[in-house]
Parts: sequence; structure tokens; C-alpha cells
Amino acid sequence: MTTVTAFAPAKINLFLHVGGLAADGYHPLSSWMVFADFGDEVRIRAASADLFEVHGPFAKGVPLDGGNLVLKARDAVRGEGRPCAIQLTKRLPPASGLGGGSSDAAATLRALAELYDLPLRQLGDAAPGLGADVPACLRARSLIATGRGERLDTAPSAPDLHAVLVNPGVETATGKVFQAYDKGPPGGEETPILPARFSNLEELVHVLTKTRNDLEAPARALHPEIDEVLTALSAVAESRFVRMSGSGATCFALCNSGSDAEKVAAAIQSTHPAWWVKTCTLITSQ
Repeated sequence: MTTVTAFAPAKINLFLHVGGLAADGYHPLSSWMVFADFGDEVRIRAASADLFEVHGPFAKGVPLDGGNLVLKARDAVRGEGRPCAIQLTKRLPPASGLGGGSSDAAATLRALAELYDLPLRQLGDAAPGLGADVPACLRARSLIATGRGERLDTAPSAPDLHAVLVNPGVETATGKVFQAYDKGPPGGEETPILPARFSNLEELVHVLTKTRNDLEAPARALHPEIDEVLTALSAVAESRFVRMSGSGATCFALCNSGSDAEKVAAAIQSTHPAWWVKTCTLITSQ
């Protein structure tokens, strides 16, 4: 029996500019999203009855009912009379700013399309209803997202980035972070002027230092552990650029090389052994 496997990569926001709350209840934004070579995995096969299993280091606490985005994605596109067995391997921390749930949903859409020979347009139509990040995760490549996150444009080309991801074991509720953000003046959703290509990390860092993650300050106020992560990463000489991703609490450091990233990871793990630390490559080449 055919089993289809789909990769659900971690999503990183290199910058995240957020406007004020609009009348429709959403925040306009501008973000450069990139995807890592590390993430979750979805495996799907046809079955006599529906089955959903979750395995992996972060399987505990993952909802197994219809509230899970994987099952919402399944029900959005598969049609009637097509029971299937889905196995999710959860390697990404939950509620961590890495888009794990959205990426899992997008991977489910891709796997079902392959299993049932569904048209790609059907996936694109279903993605926005599953969450603001799902359309970007469906593409799973470097892009600029604007609007609510549904308008997707080509991002600048750049060499792939060596990175370290660090999460202090804190789950951040995106809604609460936005509520905290709304208590202050909005940062603004403008998209910075970007070149068509960055030749090296130094050029990229020069531009990123002029950008922001507008959710970082409210997330840090809610979870001071994020401050600890940012401080610890910044203290390591091989960290060239440090920022929080999404609504947190995962933070990342960009490094000149894979060996430098390993040095950063080792330094963090030696001083904070309870934190989740992962080296990876962020795919930014077009």
C-alpha cells in the first residue's frame, strides 16, 4: 500500500513588521519568511478507517481531535469516501514561533495531493482557511509575505544561511502576544527596500539590522526567558545576527559557517542544558 511522506520544515521570520489592528480584526504585516532543512514529517496512506497518530520528541500534548491543523487540512481537501491513516512525527517545539502547526497542515495538503492526485489549485484554495501562515508554508521557500500573510512575493536571493535555533522550553500564545502588542504604538507594516540579491552574510546582516520583529518586545514582556535566550546567543562571538522568530519563544542566530553554528550551539548547551538547541540551514537561494 502506498505511503506518501511530506516534510514540514521550520519557518523562520528574518524580519516581521506588524501594523495596527485593522477593522477586520487582523494585523497587516510584512515578513521575510525562510524555511529550514529541519522540521516535522507527515506520512499518509489510504486505510479502511481514519487514523491519526503522533510520535516524536514533542508528541506529548499535541491534540488528536479535529482542532489539530493536520486533521483540518485532511478534511478540507480529501473528499468523501477516502479514509486515511496519518502519522505525524513532531520534532519542532509547539507554540514556538516556528510555524510548526501551519507547516504540518501544508505538508498534509501536499501529501494528500500526491496520494489522491488532487489539483494544486485545490490546495491553494484550502490553505488560507487553515491559517495565515499556511499559504507560505505550502510554498515552503524563501518569500516576502504581506497583507495578512496571504500575499506572497519572491524574496531576494542569498546564500543559504547557517543558523542555530534556541527555545527555552516556553510556549507562547500568539493571541496573547498580539494583545500585548496592541497596548503600545504599532511598529508599522512597511516592507523595507531590499536588493534583488545578497552576495554574502555580511550584506544581509547589514540590512537585517535595520529591520525589526515587532512582536519581540511584547513576547519578551510576557516571557522574560526570551531575554535570556537573546542575551546568551548574543554573547557568543560566532553569532553574527540574533533575533526572535514569529511570536516566540524560539530565537535564532545566523553564523558564517556550519562549524561556527556548531560552536554557538555547544556554548548554549553547555550553559543551558535544559533548552532546546538545533543547528540547521535556512534555505534562501532561489
